[in-house]
Amino acid sequence: MLRALKPSPRILMGPGPSDVHPEVLRSLSIPLLGHLDPEFLEIMNDIMELLRQAFGTENLLTVPMSGTGSAGMETVFANLLEPGDHVLIGVNGLFGQRMADVARRCGGIVTEIHADWGDTLSEDELAAALEANPDIGMVAVVHAETSTGVQQPLKGISDLAHSHDCLFVVDAVTSLGGIPVDVDQHGVDACYSGTQKCLSAPPGLAPVSLGYRALERMDQRKTPVQSWYLDLSMIRSYWGSERSYHHTAPISMNYALREALRLLFEEGLDNVYQRHARLGKALQNGLEAMGLDLHVAEKHRLPQLTSVRIPKGIDDMTVRRELLAGFGIEIGGGLGELKGVIWRVGLMGHSCSPNNVMLFLSAMEQILRRQGMTIPEGVGPQAAWASL
Repeated sequence: MLRALKPSPRILMGPGPSDVHPEVLRSLSIPLLGHLDPEFLEIMNDIMELLRQAFGTENLLTVPMSGTGSAGMETVFANLLEPGDHVLIGVNGLFGQRMADVARRCGGIVTEIHADWGDTLSEDELAAALEANPDIGMVAVVHAETSTGVQQPLKGISDLAHSHDCLFVVDAVTSLGGIPVDVDQHGVDACYSGTQKCLSAPPGLAPVSLGYRALERMDQRKTPVQSWYLDLSMIRSYWGSERSYHHTAPISMNYALREALRLLFEEGLDNVYQRHARLGKALQNGLEAMGLDLHVAEKHRLPQLTSVRIPKGIDDMTVRRELLAGFGIEIGGGLGELKGVIWRVGLMGHSCSPNNVMLFLSAMEQILRRQGMTIPEGVGPQAAWASL
C-alpha cells in the first residue's frame, strides 16, 4: 500500500516554480464550485480585473488559459498566426527558441534575430530584418528570458513593430508580478505569462492578454485555429458576457490565482516591484562579494532571476545536490548552450525574502569553500546585508 504523500520541505529558489504563500495553499482546499456556478462566475470576474491591473492593461480579453506558461505561448501563436504568415522572433535564450518552434508548428514562416545568451536583442538588427522582409506581420520577444536572466527593453521594439504594421507579442512568463510589464504603456498587442513564477501560485494557469489590434487579426482569420482547446474565439465566450460552456475550468487553480493576485495587490504592486529589486540587488551584491561572476551585465539583469557563472574547478551538480540535501534549497542549472556554465537563482514572489537571500548566500559559501574556493567567512551575507 502506498504511504500518504509527504514531500520533503523545500525552499524554491530556482527559475520556477516559486514557493506558494500559505493563504494560496489554503485556497486550494476550498470546496469546489461548478464551473458555471454564479459564485464561480464572480470569481472569474475578479480574476480578469486583477489580471488587467497586473498586466497594466485595459484589454477586455485578459484571462487565464488552462495550462502552464507554455500553453499561454501556444495560445497566442495559434490564434494570431495562420499558415504562411511571416513572423520575426528575437532569440537570445531557450524561450526565444521555443517561440520560434511553436510559430513554425502553427505554419508560420519564421525569421530569427539572434543575440548571445546573456545579451539583449539589437533594435538595429530587428529594424533591418523588418526592412528586408516587408511581409512580416508579427514581432515577438521574451521580456524576461528565464534561461539567462536577461531583461529585454520593450518600448523601442514596440515602436519598430508598429511602424511596420506588425503585431507586437511579448513573453512575460517570468516578468509578470516581478517587474513592470505595462502592456498598454509599451504598446504590447498580445502577452502571456504563467502562475508559478512571481505570482507565486502553483503551475497550471497561463494568463494571456490581447489588445484590439490582436483581436482584429484574430477575427480576420481565413482558417480555423489549429487547436480546438486553445481557440480564443470560443474561450472568450466562456470568460465574456455569454458564459457559454467550453471546457471544465480548473476550479481550484482559479481559486489559487485569485488569492495570489489578492495578496499581490494587498502588498501593493509598486511595493512588490521594489521588494524584488531590493532583494535581487542584495543577492547579486552578495554573490559578487564572494568572488562569483554574474552572467548578465548589470543594466540588463533581472532582479527576480540571477544567472551565476560556475567557477572553474567547481562541479555544477555537486553544489546543487548539497544545497538540496543539506539546506533544502533548490536552484536551477543552465539550459541549452549554458548547461554546465551557469546556475540560475530565483527570487520570485513568496520566495523573494531577506531570509532566503541570507540563507542561500551562507549555504553557498559553505559548499564552495568545501570544494576548494577561497572565500572570506561571511563576506557574501555581509555584502547583502549592507545592501539592504
